[in-house]
Amino acid sequence: MTDQERNRINMTRISFINHLYGDETLNRLQRQDARFINTAFTVTLLGAVASDQIDDGRVLSGVGGQYNFVSQAHELEGARSILMVRAWRERGGEAMSNVVFSYGHNTIPRHLRDMVVTEYGVADLRGKTDEEVVMAMLNVADSRFQVELMEQAQAAGKLRQDYQIPEAHRRNNPEHLHEIAERCGKPSFPVFPLGTDFTEVEQRLMMALTWLKEKVSHKEYLKLGRKALFHEGSPTEFAAPLERMA
Repeated sequence: MTDQERNRINMTRISFINHLYGDETLNRLQRQDARFINTAFTVTLLGAVASDQIDDGRVLSGVGGQYNFVSQAHELEGARSILMVRAWRERGGEAMSNVVFSYGHNTIPRHLRDMVVTEYGVADLRGKTDEEVVMAMLNVADSRFQVELMEQAQAAGKLRQDYQIPEAHRRNNPEHLHEIAERCGKPSFPVFPLGTDFTEVEQRLMMALTWLKEKVSHKEYLKLGRKALFHEGSPTEFAAPLERMA
């Protein structure tokens, strides 16, 4: 980087970034209306989040500063914590919900719940009752799992028995998202909205190799063969990606 680029980056110690300790008065002045954005892989209907370890004890990631940032969002006036979670995942060719009623481990406890974002919308959980939190989380869950989740909450006494999921949130599925995207006519956001060092060829490769890895892991060889047999395109179309992969 040039000196000018380097001068725009104010590197400092993790303890300063992750905490308000020390010069708390200055820290609070510097972090007005702060927004702390993190990702997670599982969230419960009551707003607890798992980001580092699954319920059988296997560790998938480090906690990093996530807990500290969520805690700061509650300690700082006007601050918010935003946790992004994919509503569902695919394992062995089967769809599974990342929104669950309860989970055997959590990185962020339910009493620090704030905002949860899935591909289906935003659940604002701060200051809500347990029932209100359950309702908000059902609205951003995948519709393939909403009824089961709702019934679990009702059985636990966390949701009124006559509750019905609002009509507007009953089409939370990938097909509906594709319909919305087609109506827009173009992608709403670039793949890397904050910029990237990956070239256009490398970005194409990332999507293709991710798809390939997923299908091979599921042993969906028929789909792989169909892609190979029926692809219509010039052999030169893939010259640049093949060259990049050597």
